[in-house]
Amino acid sequence: MNDVVIRPLRFTDRVEEMRAFLETLGLQARIESERSSDWVDMLAGRGMVALHSAATSSTGGKPGQTDLSFEAEDVDRLKEKFEQAGYADAVIWDEAYGRVLRVAGPDGVHIHIDERSDDLYGYKLNETRPDERWLVTPQLDRTEETAWRGFLEVVGLGALARFGDGIRLELTTSEDLAEVHTRLTAASYQVAQVAGTLEITDPDGQTVVVHG
Repeated sequence: MNDVVIRPLRFTDRVEEMRAFLETLGLQARIESERSSDWVDMLAGRGMVALHSAATSSTGGKPGQTDLSFEAEDVDRLKEKFEQAGYADAVIWDEAYGRVLRVAGPDGVHIHIDERSDDLYGYKLNETRPDERWLVTPQLDRTEETAWRGFLEVVGLGALARFGDGIRLELTTSEDLAEVHTRLTAASYQVAQVAGTLEITDPDGQTVVVHG
């Protein structure tokens, strides 16, 4: 797994339904809660999507809200890189599940970067092989595009984002879009083909875009 992994965070009241939706697309569950369905992260060939129960969110995340987060191998080294790039507010602290680096993103919202840990703290790790054809390429706010590109360069992921109106869950695949469309409609998801992309209504009622 890469040193830093991009990981959009979706708050939802439908963790299991969102998990099934992402599995239908081609992602696979990597880490999940052992005793409840309030967290699961879904692994692609590159990148992840984390699903978090809105009901247990400590930050007030609303159902259907997508935030940007990351996972990193070494948050101390990453903190140094942010400080060298002028991010003076980068700070590390311990959570129950491990160490976290927090830094203000271009829009002023704090970005959380979890350090990868071997101690799962009540979570279980699924042995899985991600589908290498799928990449997580979230949409970020175009009004802060220059600043976001600088931020992503610090973490080494400058090419893994698109820009539009706000943060949105988007993916890119080398799988034939017609096959993806057939699989989604067979599972009763609403899908529209728009200019070489698929626009899907997910279980939260949000639009997820898949780029070919």
